[in-house]
Amino acid sequence: MKKYIIYFGILVVGLFLGWLLFGGSSKKETEHNHDAISETNQMWTCSMHPQIMQPEPGDCPICGMELIPADGGSDGLLADQFQLTENAMALANIQTTVVGKGNVDGNTIKLSGKIAENEEANAVQVSFFSGRIERLNVSFTGEEVRKGQLLATIYSPELYAAQQELITAASLKESQPALYKAVRNKLKLWKLSENQINQIEETGKVKENFPVYATVSGTVIEKLVEQGDYIKQGQLLLKIANLNTVWGNFDVYENQIDRFKKGQEVLITTNAYPNKEFKGKVDFIDPVLNTKTRTVTLRVVLNNKDDVFKPGMFVTANIDGVTSNNDQVLTIPASAVLWTGERSVVYLKTNPDQPVFEMREIKLGNQIGNDYEVLEGLFVGNEIVTNGTFTVDAAAQLQGKKSMMNKEGGKVMTGHEGHLGLDNYSSNEENDHTNMNERLEVSAKFQKQLKAVFNDYISLKDALVKEDSKSTSASATTLLKNLGKVDMKLLSDNEAHNHWMTLEKKLKFSATSISNTSDIKVQRDHFKHLSSHLINAVQLFGVNEKVYVEFCPMADNNSGAYWLSKEEKVINPYFGEAMLTCGEVKQVIE
Repeated sequence: MKKYIIYFGILVVGLFLGWLLFGGSSKKETEHNHDAISETNQMWTCSMHPQIMQPEPGDCPICGMELIPADGGSDGLLADQFQLTENAMALANIQTTVVGKGNVDGNTIKLSGKIAENEEANAVQVSFFSGRIERLNVSFTGEEVRKGQLLATIYSPELYAAQQELITAASLKESQPALYKAVRNKLKLWKLSENQINQIEETGKVKENFPVYATVSGTVIEKLVEQGDYIKQGQLLLKIANLNTVWGNFDVYENQIDRFKKGQEVLITTNAYPNKEFKGKVDFIDPVLNTKTRTVTLRVVLNNKDDVFKPGMFVTANIDGVTSNNDQVLTIPASAVLWTGERSVVYLKTNPDQPVFEMREIKLGNQIGNDYEVLEGLFVGNEIVTNGTFTVDAAAQLQGKKSMMNKEGGKVMTGHEGHLGLDNYSSNEENDHTNMNERLEVSAKFQKQLKAVFNDYISLKDALVKEDSKSTSASATTLLKNLGKVDMKLLSDNEAHNHWMTLEKKLKFSATSISNTSDIKVQRDHFKHLSSHLINAVQLFGVNEKVYVEFCPMADNNSGAYWLSKEEKVINPYFGEAMLTCGEVKQVIE
């Protein structure tokens, strides 16, 4: 028995010593393995550009700085959610706000609008007889004319014959008074005055050229004829607007119509006179809704005797003391909203304790001060990004999540793949330009700056035709430089501003992707996206040049792809010499 007790004691002591000797190392090995796994899942970011996320160390594809380890991960997040590091939040000064309800009573609602001619005061100057314009005294559009002013002199064969009839009828007025009266009435119908008719009758002389006098006073807004033109009876010569009063036309959303009524006082402001306010009253509210914009037109008549307002000028209406059947509205700061075409998006902070975000599409109402009404998409208590929204959007794009540019999400292209940008664009991107083909009015200076970008694009396209990847990359770099010189401040219209803000970002991503690689296959893939975005830009803003939109059905693995050209002849940039003439002209942008 003692023998077995001794053996059992030796066994227990041995197990205890083994645990002391090897237990710690096993724990250390487990910890080492866990660290190795963590290291394998480690993401790397740039201290200056926290939107950059890569699975391995290296240099920042934007500034070239060495990447640093990113904190945390995105384990446990939903498909559309993504997480930023605390370091990225601090560097980009990303701020959030909890959405709440605000009362619009006592606040000022701002409406955007445009000055137009008062159509009730407009007039047209017509010719009352046919003939040839011997002299036109109106030199240019915008010229002021007064009632009774000589506008033109016209040689009219039929008027010449009618004068001879009058002279003959005057000698027979005693014997044929009805004929005499009929000839005089004929000349009156051609707007000859009693004095003119009497002068012809008394002198017995026929006038070859007859004057045309202005029937109203105002400003010439359109000149429809030139000196030497042959005109018909009743033909329009000039359009004249009396600009002593003008209209301010403003858009009101359908859910806000009940807040406005005829006779309501309005304060008008304009960038042309930033320190002045002009009073007006609501004169008309359009009974027909615009089904595209879901708005109605609210018209304000403005006194313009001092020639302050110019037709086409952008103005803002500030309306105080509005009331509504639903006076509680949900509002968010304007800085929280990103616009892309018809879409308005914000970024929702889905976890109050962690920097986890998700894109949310919303529907906006009127602007109230520096806030916008939210009609759909948000609820009271939601926390949204109100500062640094673009940085959060860039992070979403690079992590392949839903974003302003890519509402479907897609795989991230990281630095080790040789370029920066998104691999998956919207599936309908190739045809996006067909939905954005309405020309916006912009300054010639903006068009000139855009044309410099377009010329760089043509150089890039020509380099792809020659299969010269080095020149392609260089042209993309030059394009990026000229893209940075395009001055968005030249766009005073909100719609144009929002469209360019979206397109500029897309163009920059595509051009950067092309410049950062020497692989011509990858360059052509991004050239497809660059072309789609630039087609949108040229259609919207114009470059003062005829541009051809061409299409190859075999590009992009037989999905088809577009490009722009200055010439009608098809020279395909997607295949080089292999299929140089494959394609056709799909559209001409004048």
